[in-house]
Amino acid sequence: MNALTFDRDVWTAAGETLLGDAIALRRAIHAEPELGLDLPKTTAKVKAALAGLPLEIREGPSTSGLVAILRGPANGRTVLLRGDMDALPLVEDTGLAFTSLNQGAMHACGHDTHVAMLAGAARALCERRDRLAGTVMFMFQPGEEGWHGARFMLDDGLIDPLPDAAFALHISPNMPAGVFASRAGPLMASSDKLRIRVIGAGGHASMPQDALDPVPVACEIVTALQTMLTRRVSVFDPAVITIAHIEAGTTDNIIPEDARLWGTLRTLSERTRATAQDGIRRVAENIAAAHGARAEVEIDRGFPVTVCDGRVVDLAERAAKALFGEDGWMTMPHPMMGAEDFSYLLQKVPGAMAFLGAAPEGGDWRTCCALHSNRMVLREEVMARGIAMHCAMAEAALSGDLEL
Repeated sequence: MNALTFDRDVWTAAGETLLGDAIALRRAIHAEPELGLDLPKTTAKVKAALAGLPLEIREGPSTSGLVAILRGPANGRTVLLRGDMDALPLVEDTGLAFTSLNQGAMHACGHDTHVAMLAGAARALCERRDRLAGTVMFMFQPGEEGWHGARFMLDDGLIDPLPDAAFALHISPNMPAGVFASRAGPLMASSDKLRIRVIGAGGHASMPQDALDPVPVACEIVTALQTMLTRRVSVFDPAVITIAHIEAGTTDNIIPEDARLWGTLRTLSERTRATAQDGIRRVAENIAAAHGARAEVEIDRGFPVTVCDGRVVDLAERAAKALFGEDGWMTMPHPMMGAEDFSYLLQKVPGAMAFLGAAPEGGDWRTCCALHSNRMVLREEVMARGIAMHCAMAEAALSGDLEL
């Protein structure tokens, strides 16, 4: 394994030096979480953190996201580093001194730390601009939690021309603190929303023969969907269907006219995604028809599969081990079935996402509250490593350590 061009001590020291600022920014963002594509307070905090730096700022009409561009002295490659900014619709129950002041919104997925690490990396790389053999794009993105923020920023032309490579970090409380992890190929799943309406005919509960009860039909569809997956989808290219919400009726003695099902479909390839979507429609519509009912199926396509380029993953592994030793990296044995809209970038650009372990001090990373929990807490000190990793990845990719 060839030595990387960056100086380990420079970036680890920068991470430690900037940790205090990163913690302060993270806490400020955490206390005022915002949802969706328009995050005016968060964007203002990002701009304040970047003020005075030699950056070109790009903004677009569709979101409050921004891309900050740092041009090194050499006109070489371009590498993009990304941090997402939006929160989740949760009521926080952590007891933190900087707990959410916005009722019904919480940074329960670590995006506050992603922003803080990326802003720290921007400052560190600006201070050492003369080291850069190309351009770094810092992508501060809203709307990751189901709002397709990355796609909107691409459509707005904020990342035009496309970079040569892209890299993102995602914090995780369910990994040992300070360890980076990723894998080549599928890292996270696609995610589609399912809505199925089973239409029958209402009536009196004492006379079901005079009605067409949609409830048992809906229940049969739920069970049949799971059977369809086991018989139509390979276990080596899996899919997960979860029907998470069922709604029908108004009281105990009335057969309702319809029943509604809501759920999600997650897959690790476009081929399985298409197979499963076709199977969902076929199963729902034909089971309903077999009972004399009808089924209306809506599938809202969500994020694509997050696929990491093996060359960028290899660079990330080498960088993590160079910075923090052999124990600084873990290759993930299998993908996660969560979804991530960084996938839109990875469809167009060689790149990778890596997780950064942030298990809280005194907690067991195997059992502590996970991402999207309203009790989720993190070890903030690992952000120093995240800053260093961003900087090392940028310098190494621009210096030719990444073979493209």
